[in-house]
Amino acid sequence: MRPHKWYTPYLLVLPAVLWVLVFALWPFLNTIILSLTNARPLRSYSFVAFDNYVKLFHDPQFAQTILVSVVYVVVCVPLLTFLPLLLALLVHKKIPGIGFFRTTYYFPVVASVVVVGIIWSWLFNSRGIVNEALQMSGLIDQPMNFLVDRWKLIGCAILLTVWKGMGYYMVVYLAALANMGRDVAEAATLDGAGWWRRFISVIVPSVRGAMILVSALICVAAIRIFSEIYILSGGTGGPGGKAQSIVMLIQRTGSGLNGNLGYASALSVALFFITMGPLLLVAYLNYGGRERLEKRREKRREVRAQKAQAGVTAGGGVHGGAAIAPATPTMKGEL
Repeated sequence: MRPHKWYTPYLLVLPAVLWVLVFALWPFLNTIILSLTNARPLRSYSFVAFDNYVKLFHDPQFAQTILVSVVYVVVCVPLLTFLPLLLALLVHKKIPGIGFFRTTYYFPVVASVVVVGIIWSWLFNSRGIVNEALQMSGLIDQPMNFLVDRWKLIGCAILLTVWKGMGYYMVVYLAALANMGRDVAEAATLDGAGWWRRFISVIVPSVRGAMILVSALICVAAIRIFSEIYILSGGTGGPGGKAQSIVMLIQRTGSGLNGNLGYASALSVALFFITMGPLLLVAYLNYGGRERLEKRREKRREVRAQKAQAGVTAGGGVHGGAAIAPATPTMKGEL
């Protein structure tokens, strides 16, 4: 077998490096440069320093998009962290036909978000199935404007996001549950632990790493939400654009011949830092949690060692007393 040339590894890595440089690093650097200008399509531009960022902090539309992102994160992260775990527990058992249910629950992930969004808009419009069902059941007298009201539109988008994402995160939890040993769960069952105690004390600690990963992915996806709100609102972002996300604001600001590319680039840079915030927070909590756990374990070992040492010391005194006590009456009898 002939040895390869010294440059062979570099040739193998070169396509991936070029791909990253051309389609990732250069667009990112170009966006930062454009955010410092007043660039517009087919026009010359000039350097304006940080004027776009100053405008960003005084833009009421940007504040509205931040509020939409916060609501999306606060609602979606708990739902998509625990519901897929419960779903994974249901399909984790090996019973006949369980593969059919796993495939069924994963089907929304494969479906196109555009098609699902259009179907969802049919369900929740003023003459849709949801309004018809509510009217037939007597819960409402007239149709509800789900896709016109700001918060109802966001609620419908959140339901769509949760329904479409549960299957994906279910697979992540299934992989984590497959690595979980059954001995601990069986031991907890034999000790009399109920399903809630097993869930809290056995299952959740076993899939803690997967939960942190899922929470980070959901948080980033919720901040960068676009398709659901865009399709349900017909591209308008709701009444007055108050339900639009940050990505929708970037798209509306930078599109067209009159688009403000400089300000859209500043919004993109702000979105980058907003997205990095939750990731850094999750990473910090993950590392800090592990460090605290190690400190607790070390402290428990020290306490156990101290108790063992105290037990040995106390045991020596007891045995010594027991050895002397029986000898006393014998000595008396001899005397």
